[in-house]
Amino acid sequence: MDVLMGIIRLLVTIMIAFLAGKLVSRLRLPAILGWLITGMVMGPYAVNLLSNAVLNASWFVVTEKLLECTVGLMIGTELIWRQMKKAGKQILVTTVTESLGTFLVVSLVFGILFRVSGIPIYLAFVFGGIALATAPAPSLSIVNEMKTSGPVTRTLIPMAALDDLVGALVFFLVIALVSANLSAQDISVAAVLLLVFLPVLLGIVTGALAGLIMRHTHTARSTLAAMLLMLLASAGLGFFINSLLPTPVLNFMLIGMAFSTVFANMITQEQLDQMMRVMNPVIGFALIVAILNIGAPLDYHLIFGAGAYTAVYIIARAAGKYSGAYFGGAVTHAPRSVKRYLGFTLLPHSGVSLVFTGIAVSVLSGPAPEYASIVQGTIAAAAVINEIIAVFMAKKGFEWAGELHKAEEASAA
Repeated sequence: MDVLMGIIRLLVTIMIAFLAGKLVSRLRLPAILGWLITGMVMGPYAVNLLSNAVLNASWFVVTEKLLECTVGLMIGTELIWRQMKKAGKQILVTTVTESLGTFLVVSLVFGILFRVSGIPIYLAFVFGGIALATAPAPSLSIVNEMKTSGPVTRTLIPMAALDDLVGALVFFLVIALVSANLSAQDISVAAVLLLVFLPVLLGIVTGALAGLIMRHTHTARSTLAAMLLMLLASAGLGFFINSLLPTPVLNFMLIGMAFSTVFANMITQEQLDQMMRVMNPVIGFALIVAILNIGAPLDYHLIFGAGAYTAVYIIARAAGKYSGAYFGGAVTHAPRSVKRYLGFTLLPHSGVSLVFTGIAVSVLSGPAPEYASIVQGTIAAAAVINEIIAVFMAKKGFEWAGELHKAEEASAA
């Protein structure tokens, strides 16, 4: 009965989020803002319809991770090698510069601040590692809803996959060094690399198997069935591996991205188009649940208690993302719109940042609980404030780049 009530609560919340998204869209704002606010309002810190009991229930965790895997299809099916060859270098360089640029700016700013405050410098690198994280779902939902198309969109979609890899690699390396320094727990570099690249390797293997099967399917229905079966297998392997880890940190969106990238490059464009016509509404539903899962744990009360560290973090991270993306675009001679506006689409943050924060707090809570509370309080407040601002700025980035509704216009022409 508890499971049934939990499912009803989730379905009611999804319906409210859908209606809120439609309402917000009438104000010429992205629907995701309505979904995010619905998550916060219906979450444990307000109405409590989407309570902690629901969010922590095993059926919800499994469903949400499976839907994250499904959202990954939106990115992976766009990463067609023959179309990416020309922009490959530009995307790779820009991903590295915006990620490392964010890490350096945030670490430097907090390094100076902590030096003056008498707080250990290593904590600045923890903030820098957390700041790298970019949550692709908010910007991708804008791409999906507002049918954006152009240089910024074409750069953002593959970057969403690469950015998660670079962000996770740097964060786990920082945590490994910090934990070794504190002698709290020993995390080897090999273990770090495994955690970062395991979702990708898993997706590549299952994606290759899916591609081989789909090459021998003769109808759109059988192709779709083969893909769905292998998607479930990919997620199932992800759950199994997560159960073996001390902390379940496997990135299911990365599994979905790698899985769909491989099979999308093995089948015909006609097969891919037929499949995605069916899957796009499913991906839209999956995005709503993913955003609700980001919004629900955010405590809006933290907005009123946010301190100087929160403000510094938000500003430093935005400066790092924007300047890093601008620099990467400049050195690779990217289109002017990419240099100027890509950085705005990379500001959404909270989903991955909260996962990273939880890991950092678990490492610090034993040997340095006072510093664990600084990290937790700062990032929790920043997640609420930044996400609302970031969704608005991401939409403006696409608007200033002149890419809103361009996909609709192209298909109509």
